[in-house]
Amino acid sequence: MSRILDQRILLLVISFLRSLQSTKVLSEWKKCGDRECETAMSRVQATTDYLGPDCRYLNFKTGEEIMVYSKLSRKNENLWTGS
Repeated sequence: MSRILDQRILLLVISFLRSLQSTKVLSEWKKCGDRECETAMSRVQATTDYLGPDCRYLNFKTGEEIMVYSKLSRKNENLWTGS
């Protein structure tokens, strides 16, 4: 029983470390308003309606104000985080 528990804990730790590593890589490609990406870096107004494919994306209508907290840099600068 304890061996199974040890294996589950090890698997959990490995999973956590992998997610940290992927977050670190993504953060190297982000431009933010501050170190923690908590301060808005710009305020934009939507020029078109957008309905995201799932809950990870913002939905907005033309004319709505969006606060931008980070933008991906490098190849695709069209991906922003905001509210």
